[in-house]
Order: sequence, then C-alpha cells, then structure tokens
Amino acid sequence: MTVPNVDRILNVQVPVIVVLAEKKMEVGDVLNLTPGSVVEFEKPADEYLEVLVNNQRIARGEAVRVGERFGVQIREVGTTIETIRAMGRA
Repeated sequence: MTVPNVDRILNVQVPVIVVLAEKKMEVGDVLNLTPGSVVEFEKPADEYLEVLVNNQRIARGEAVRVGERFGVQIREVGTTIETIRAMGRA
C-alpha cells in the first residue's frame, strides 16, 4: 500500500512519549507523595520502554544516558504504515 502525499507530513512535529511504567494509585497515596518518596512499579528494570505517538505504540527501546540527559535507544519499530496510522488516530 502506498501513502499518497506523504511528503506533506514529514516535517510535521508530533509529541513523542516514552513510557517508563504505569501504575494505578489511590488518590490518598498520591497526595502523600513527598520529595524522596519512591513509587515502585511491577515492570522489570530490564524490560523495554514503549515509545508512543498519539498514545499509540510505534516503537520499543532501552533507556540510555546521553551525556547528562536521558534517551531511549530504539530496539523495535513498527512499519512505516503502522506508524503513520498511529499518528492519524484521534
């Protein structure tokens, strides 16, 4: 399948979200968070992080340090068509 006029969208900026982990917490527990609090997640530390666009997973990768910053090294990525479809979902 070809994507018509794909060149028109190549320079559009979209928010990219990297999900470390997710957890549901009771409101009372959230209100009790203070500096130094630790929130533990069920996700193993060596499991891939999810890379989302429009809340749709487009890739997975590993956390890396880039100088003094945080980054994600992509290890798996969907097809171009899947990625374009993910960006088009509202």
